[in-house]
Amino acid sequence: MVNSFLKYIAYEKRYSQHTVQSYENDLKQFQAFTSEKFSTTSLEEATQLMIRSWVLSLMDSGMNPRSVNRKLATLRSFYKFLIKREAISKNPTDKVKALKTQKELPGFADENEFSIWLDNVEFDNPQDQIIIELLYGTGIRLSELLQLKVSDFAQGDCSIKVLGKRNKERIIPLSRPLAALIKSYIHDKSHGQFSNPNGYLIVNKDGGQAYPMLVYRVVKKYLNQVPSLDKKSPHALRHSFATHLLNKGADLNAVKDLLGHSSLAATQVYTHNSLERLKSAFDQAHPKA
Repeated sequence: MVNSFLKYIAYEKRYSQHTVQSYENDLKQFQAFTSEKFSTTSLEEATQLMIRSWVLSLMDSGMNPRSVNRKLATLRSFYKFLIKREAISKNPTDKVKALKTQKELPGFADENEFSIWLDNVEFDNPQDQIIIELLYGTGIRLSELLQLKVSDFAQGDCSIKVLGKRNKERIIPLSRPLAALIKSYIHDKSHGQFSNPNGYLIVNKDGGQAYPMLVYRVVKKYLNQVPSLDKKSPHALRHSFATHLLNKGADLNAVKDLLGHSSLAATQVYTHNSLERLKSAFDQAHPKA
C-alpha cells in the first residue's frame, strides 16, 4: 500500500517530488523501526503503541520536536489513506498527539547589509547569480525554482510564471535588472556546450534538471558572506524577500499572492518582524515611549 499512497500524493494530491521523497523516507524509517522492535514489517498492522514508541525513540535520538511532528504527520496522512481505501478499520494515529514546539520565527537578512553585499558579491558563474537573485528577487520556493523553464520567462512583461504547490500557477513580476540578467543568462546558455533539451532554467553540469542539493550548496557558499543570516538556505532568501517587502510597506495580501500562500495566516508570520521594527522606531522616537 505504500507505493499506492506515494502515487496518490504525487499524482492526485500533486505534492512536489521533494515532499513525496520525504514521505517515502519517513515510512521506510518507521517500517525499519517496527521490524527491529516489534518484528513486523507490515505498516497495516502498526498500532498506537508502535507509533508512540517510534516518537519516543526519535526524541531520544535528539531530533527536534518540529521534525518529529513532521514525521508523525506523514503517518497520519498514510493511515488516513488506508482508512479511505478500507485497508484498515482503525487509525492508529488518532490518539497520538503532536509534540509541543516553540514558535519559530523565520530568519531573514538585515536589509541594508544584504543590499550592500548583493551589489558587491562576485559570483563564480552566471547561474549562481541567477539562483541567488531569483530566490531573493521573487521569493519562490526551492521546488519552484527547480521546475522553472526558459519558456516561463516573459521578457516583454518582465515576469516569470511559477508552478507552485498543488500545481497552482502564479505570475511574479521581475525587476528590470533581474529580467535583463535572466535574458542574458538564457542567451549565453543557449550558446553553451549542451543543448538543454528539457528547457530547464537551472541545470546541472550536463544540462539536465538541477537537483535540490546543487542549489543548497550554491546558496550556502554565498550566504556565508552575510553575517546577519543564521540559516544559509534557499528558504532564508524567501523569508528575507517577504520581510523586506513588508518593512517597505507592501500590502500583506499582495505579499501572500507573491509567495503563493493559500491563506493569509501563513503570510502573517512575517508581520512579526515588521512589528518589531515599528516598536523599535516608536521606542526611539516617541516622547512618551
